[in-house]
Amino acid sequence: MPWIYLLLAGLMEWGWPVGLKYGVDDKGYHFWPLVGAVLSMIFSGAFLLLAQRTIPMGTAYAVWTGIGAVGAFVLGILLFKEPAELMRFVFVGVIIVGIIGLKMSSGH
Repeated sequence: MPWIYLLLAGLMEWGWPVGLKYGVDDKGYHFWPLVGAVLSMIFSGAFLLLAQRTIPMGTAYAVWTGIGAVGAFVLGILLFKEPAELMRFVFVGVIIVGIIGLKMSSGH
């Protein structure tokens, strides 16, 4: 169950950068996207807290930020037309390999 909590924490990490991106633009502040960003931060932290009860902190934090980074990368391309260049995918692949390696070597 701790790894499910950690996965949920990582997925919640996707919500806050997207909410911030939609929440502030040239026209000002947009309430609901900012509320979504704050709620995403709260739930992400809560699930991380649950995961860290049994998963070592360093492993949990690295996996949590890795899932968040990969998700933000993909959503940036899909939602905001950010560059989809080969080398960006290569280096995000390195992050994914690191996440898998941490899971495999964690003993949980």
